[in-house]
Amino acid sequence: MAAVKNLQALVFRILGMILWLAPIGAFGAIAAVVGKTGFAAIVSLGILMIAFYITCAVFVFAVLGSLLYAVTRVNILSLMKYLGREYLLIVGTSSSESALPRLIAKMEHLGVSKPVVGITVPTGYSFNLDGTAIYLTMASLFIASGMGVPMSIPEQIGLLLFMIIASKAAGVTGAGLATLAGGLQAYRPDLVDGVGVIVGIDRFMSEGRAITNFTGNAVATVLIGTWVKEFDASRARQVLRH
Repeated sequence: MAAVKNLQALVFRILGMILWLAPIGAFGAIAAVVGKTGFAAIVSLGILMIAFYITCAVFVFAVLGSLLYAVTRVNILSLMKYLGREYLLIVGTSSSESALPRLIAKMEHLGVSKPVVGITVPTGYSFNLDGTAIYLTMASLFIASGMGVPMSIPEQIGLLLFMIIASKAAGVTGAGLATLAGGLQAYRPDLVDGVGVIVGIDRFMSEGRAITNFTGNAVATVLIGTWVKEFDASRARQVLRH
C-alpha cells in the first residue's frame, strides 16, 4: 500500500512539473514562429483562433441547437446550462474525457435510458469528435494558405471528408496536433512541415475542441434516445426547468 502511495505521489509530481513547463513550451513555440516569420504571424494566428471559435459557436448553436430543438423541443442553451459544471471542468483540464462520468450520470438523470447512455456516450467519445474535425480542417487550410499553396474548392471538400475520418484517432488530450500531422502526411505530405507554425496556439484551441466535442456527444445522446423512444421528454423539461 505504501508503494502505491509513493508511486502516486511521484506521478502527480511529474504531472505538476509538466504543467509548470507547458506554458514555457508554448511560449517557445510562438517565439520560434515569430522569429522566422515576423510579428505578422501573431496576427494571422490570432485570426485563425478567432475564426475557429466562431465556427465552433456557429456549429453548436446553429447546427446542433436547431437539430436538437427540431427533434426534441429542447433548447440548446437550457441543456448547456444544465451541463455548466462539466464545462468548467473541461475548460480547466482542456479535455472532455474528464467529464465523461458526469455526462453519463447527467444524461441518465435527464431522462435518457441507461442502456442508450451506456452505448452512445462512450461511442461518441471515440467517433463523434466534431470540434476536432473542425480544428483539423481549418488548421490544414491555414497551413496551405500560409505555405502559398491554397486548396481549390474540390480539394477543400475532400480535405473536410478526410479530416472527419482522421479526427476519430484523436481520442485523448493533445492528440489533435499529432492527428493533424498524420492526416496531412496522408492527404497532403507537402504541408506537413507547416504544422510547426500552429504548435504555439494549439493549446489555446484545445478548450474549443473539447467543449464542442462534449456538446456534440450530449446532443447526440438525447437525439438517439428520442429516436429509439428511450427518452423521457417530460422529465427532461422538468429537470431543465430547475
